[in-house]
Amino acid sequence: AIRSFSRFGAGAGLEFHSLLRFSEAPEYRNGVECPSTASSSPCDPSLVHIAMTLDYEYLRGSIAAVHSVLKHSSCPENVFFHFIAAEFDSLSPRILSQLVRSTFPSLNFKVYIFREDAVINLISSSVRQALENPLNYARNYLGDILDACVSRVIYLDSDLILVDDVYKLWNTALTGGRVIGAPEYCHANFSTYFTTAFWSDESLSATFAGRRPCYFNTGVMLMDLVKWRENQYRIKIEKWMEMQKKKRIYELGSLPPFLLVFGGNVEPIDHRWNQHGLGGDNVRGSCRSLHPGPVSLLHWSGKGKPWVRLDAKKPCPLDHLWKPYDLYRGRRERDVQLGFGASSGLIGWV
Repeated sequence: AIRSFSRFGAGAGLEFHSLLRFSEAPEYRNGVECPSTASSSPCDPSLVHIAMTLDYEYLRGSIAAVHSVLKHSSCPENVFFHFIAAEFDSLSPRILSQLVRSTFPSLNFKVYIFREDAVINLISSSVRQALENPLNYARNYLGDILDACVSRVIYLDSDLILVDDVYKLWNTALTGGRVIGAPEYCHANFSTYFTTAFWSDESLSATFAGRRPCYFNTGVMLMDLVKWRENQYRIKIEKWMEMQKKKRIYELGSLPPFLLVFGGNVEPIDHRWNQHGLGGDNVRGSCRSLHPGPVSLLHWSGKGKPWVRLDAKKPCPLDHLWKPYDLYRGRRERDVQLGFGASSGLIGWV
């Protein structure tokens, strides 16, 4: 099963809602230099658009990520969040929306329902079960899900925090007709992201002919949705997922199709905007240190999540940098009475 909470049934969402408690975030206001917003409509041209997934398992991380964006933004009232929620999550999109609103009363946001059947039959097994979650593939469908007036968006994973102004990332230019921008890591061994079956098939490996592809992490991307829609990149990604079902050409989840389509044609963004891998690898989730250089965004990609390690009293040193953005207030006594122990995943376990 992809979801680990289906055993609680459809009515469990209301029970979980009553147990989850988040403190209300401080009210962050625009500076005098910020452009005024005409309305709360996502079509307002003065807005910065951020897309994230929103689900029960990662809710605690998502709340912390939003908090960090607002805290460090020069114009927090001009940031609009687009949350993608699964149709059949343990918490319904309506309840997730209520939790976000109660935590951030003045936040500009919209919740979209992602129909998992759009992608479920295209998902292949991965090295870690969490990577098979259909919501991991929602980024493929942003051009279809978000309002047509949204021409540009920053996609962010839920296991990260910003410690810098998101406007600096938003104002990055996508040059040369590029569709996405992301920090690239050209020192990484690119060949390891695909199987021997891929590299030994000349018709497949020729995909990268004439390109110099580098690894990039899809958890932080700046996307031109106009070009994305015009060139039907969602379909191009789906074709590689269909190929994977016929012939196993990679081991990871949603990343390799992006590498196949965009590798070698990504706008390189400064590494400070994705200090990734802080969750360790996909098996052990061991502690890691920061890459050399300045930091604007810390990303706990990998198995280990800061809220899990902090609650288990086994944090990695960098997990303490995440803690100030955590608005979770803890479990109530009745959690124990209902059988939701520390290992149940109530607060975002993976």
